[in-house]
Amino acid sequence: MTDEVTNGDEVTYASYLRIPELLSLQQCRSVDPDTGQPEHDETLFIVVHQVYELWFKQVLHELDALRGHLDADAPSRGAHQLKRVLKILKTLVAQLDVLETMTPLEFASFRPFLENASGFQSAQFRELEILLGQCDESHLEDHDADARKRLEHRLAEPTVWDAFVRFLARKGFAIPTSVLERDVTAPHEPSPEVQATLLNIYRSEPALLEICELLTDFDEGFMEWRYRHVMMVQRTIGTKRGTGGSDGAAYLRTTIMRPAFPDLWAIRASF
Repeated sequence: MTDEVTNGDEVTYASYLRIPELLSLQQCRSVDPDTGQPEHDETLFIVVHQVYELWFKQVLHELDALRGHLDADAPSRGAHQLKRVLKILKTLVAQLDVLETMTPLEFASFRPFLENASGFQSAQFRELEILLGQCDESHLEDHDADARKRLEHRLAEPTVWDAFVRFLARKGFAIPTSVLERDVTAPHEPSPEVQATLLNIYRSEPALLEICELLTDFDEGFMEWRYRHVMMVQRTIGTKRGTGGSDGAAYLRTTIMRPAFPDLWAIRASF
């Protein structure tokens, strides 16, 4: 909290939310050669991406709580977290509508000032991928020592799906040992045995069916955001390489149809 709060002064809207500090964080780097002022659209670019980072922080907070509820054998409490995250995902997609009001020419006016800065360097987004079992360990090289430490800590922890199937096993459902004891740093692989258990849940366990559907909703929403993000990048820079030397839209397209929970999608053809 700010000094005004800790020193016993009245808590105000501005002091509680640290509004002066918050509004000082939008530091443009560009310079319009005609006016000597920052390029107009750089402020929008900064605000949208800073807001993304705040939402990523909240999504991680909610998914960590979900995992905790599953570990405590309380999946119904975790459903609340999933419903909240679904609303956040809709907000993340809507933010792209705002960003797409910026034309390619307007982005080009300040893009060189980004230098090597790239969304690939978002440590919180990498944390989210790890939590969903979708991390490429080579991406850890894009981050500084402090961020790598956080990411390595995440990599050593069970994913959301690991927590879910371990909960099912404790409840007596048939989950293979190979799934329960898998290398948590590896991507999730579909399991016919897990799929058979899921089919049984859909047919006879309505409470758990709701959790399965919420997880599927989340997976679909995350893939929708990835798709809209790819199209926004392609609309803005086309086939150019991304900032920081990334492959831009070409790489992002490879991530679109990559579900976090493949078993939930595999069973759809079995009903």
